[in-house]
Amino acid sequence: MHDLHDDESPEALGPSRSQLRREALDIFKLAETLSNLSEAELARVPLDDDLREEVRRTRAVTSHIARKRQNQFLAKQMRKLDEESVEAIRYALGVDREKAHRETAAMHRLETWRERLLAEGDDALAEFIAQHPSADRQRLRQLVRNALAERKADKPPHAYRELFRVLREASDSDAGAAE
Repeated sequence: MHDLHDDESPEALGPSRSQLRREALDIFKLAETLSNLSEAELARVPLDDDLREEVRRTRAVTSHIARKRQNQFLAKQMRKLDEESVEAIRYALGVDREKAHRETAAMHRLETWRERLLAEGDDALAEFIAQHPSADRQRLRQLVRNALAERKADKPPHAYRELFRVLREASDSDAGAAE
């Protein structure tokens, strides 16, 4: 009744063809990600010199089909790495991605504060000052007034941008004091 012999158990056969394909595709996506990094981002990824140079060669290719072929070659080179090296690359890319998500979320919070300050005035300002005691209330109030005047007169948004910068500085200084 039992067709499988002891040496043909699923463990003895090794990974399935589908599993091997998934792993190869995962490495290909990792290679594509590496080839899309800027030089500064690439410098933070733990790669040996040969692989780093291969990433640079891949980045230099501009033709779509040739770039895909070059990415495939890069992935082939990466499949030669041990699992520990691949995990180190994934970890470095994941940390950068998490940091970028946190920075984006912080920027959105500041944009929300800026819009609240322009819409709600002193009530929102009092709430922001309560959360960020180092902020300069008078400077913020002046920038809110100037930004509203710019908006009303259809002028370039200098005070609007300055308001964002001041909000970011207040947020950063309070975050630095909390650490």
